[in-house]
Amino acid sequence: MATSRDDIKFLSNPKIGQKRKKYCRFRKFGIKYIDYKDADFLTQFLNEQGKILPRRITGNSLKYQRKVSTAIKRARHLAILPYVTDQLK
Repeated sequence: MATSRDDIKFLSNPKIGQKRKKYCRFRKFGIKYIDYKDADFLTQFLNEQGKILPRRITGNSLKYQRKVSTAIKRARHLAILPYVTDQLK
């Protein structure tokens, strides 16, 4: 009988159920300004329908989530990003 964890053979990866710590990428990399003209960067914070992803999913801090949402809304107003879409990504 297997007495230690090293002797046990897993059929799947044992780290699948573990949660990774969320972090604010703006604080980690020192980004101060979010450019509303950079559509490729802003699409990371949108889902397939074009909706803004919430903080609990992206891991942004409150300060930078507000800046991201403002930048997305400005880009939408200037037609850099669409308001709604079927498949954005």
